[in-house]
Amino acid sequence: MSEHKKYITGIQQVGIGVSDVHEAFKWYRQNFGLDIKIFEDDKEVTLMLPFTGGKTWKRHALLAMNMNGGGGVEIWQYKDRTPQRSSFDIRLGDLGVFCTMIKTTDVQRTFNHFKEQKLNVVSDVVKNPSGKEHFFVKDPYGNLFQFINEAEWFGKKNYMQGGVSGIMIGVSDIDKARKLYSGILGYDEVVYDKEGVFDDLKNLSAGSSKVRRILLKHKVTRHGGFARLFGSTKIEFIKVLDRTPKKIYENRFWGDLGFIHVCFDVIGMKQLKKECEENGFPFRVDSSTSFDMGEAAGHFSYIEDPDGTLIEFVETHKVPVLKKLGIYLDLRKRNPKKSLPDWMVKILAMKRVKG
Repeated sequence: MSEHKKYITGIQQVGIGVSDVHEAFKWYRQNFGLDIKIFEDDKEVTLMLPFTGGKTWKRHALLAMNMNGGGGVEIWQYKDRTPQRSSFDIRLGDLGVFCTMIKTTDVQRTFNHFKEQKLNVVSDVVKNPSGKEHFFVKDPYGNLFQFINEAEWFGKKNYMQGGVSGIMIGVSDIDKARKLYSGILGYDEVVYDKEGVFDDLKNLSAGSSKVRRILLKHKVTRHGGFARLFGSTKIEFIKVLDRTPKKIYENRFWGDLGFIHVCFDVIGMKQLKKECEENGFPFRVDSSTSFDMGEAAGHFSYIEDPDGTLIEFVETHKVPVLKKLGIYLDLRKRNPKKSLPDWMVKILAMKRVKG
């Protein structure tokens, strides 16, 4: 697969550092419908030394998804050190991923349900500059999520909500950020580009700051094995204009508490590496050959955006369906740009964790 032309198939997952992976998975599946456990792994981190203090650590991770469509969350926990939280209150536009978008079929019903369940809903249902309804909620660990109405779905079962549909990210220079996110990752269409103080952000920490916000989507429909499941995604930049933003992971390790990375499912890792290097975004981590996560396998790498936010790339080779029977979806034996048949992707529903 590495000889194929580089191609981005979608946001596979957003990484979330937590202090208890099992507690967090229970909360996300019960409240967000992220109940498909794609893999679970308990091993040492050996390749992330540039971002883990130059040391190898033990960790426990699992990837949870929602079969309605969207990306997943990789829930990640250190086993032999206490994960550190930010020493400051993370505010609107601080540098890094400060909010993850989750799509829903009915934002008002989702809002009402969350209020009934006494979740930490931090805004009313509001409209962004493009007129799309959304609201913000925090998980028990202080991570901010934006639930937003979307029309594109892989399935509509069990829950009103789906998976990850994008991120909000603080940047210090939008033009530099677009060199990566628009130029390499393909978010090349501007939905809106506005400057000011925004009512739909006012309930966030420092939500009355003057900012420039630009929402990007990709013109080209994504293709690839799981592209229909991942669906279309968006990235919103927030550039603070009236204060100096802080770097969210300054003086902390990858894997510490919060949104640790955004991961893109890709085709053609070799060509992607060349393109990233040519544009000033060299691979900081590269598994080079197929990695084995016990249940899943592929090739992964990491780059940093202009503000040091970590971007992961994964070229998926195989995905477990029924590990005990040795049943896997092997993407190496098929055209990587062709989407898997829906029935084949829906087999992953067998990995649903109930309760």
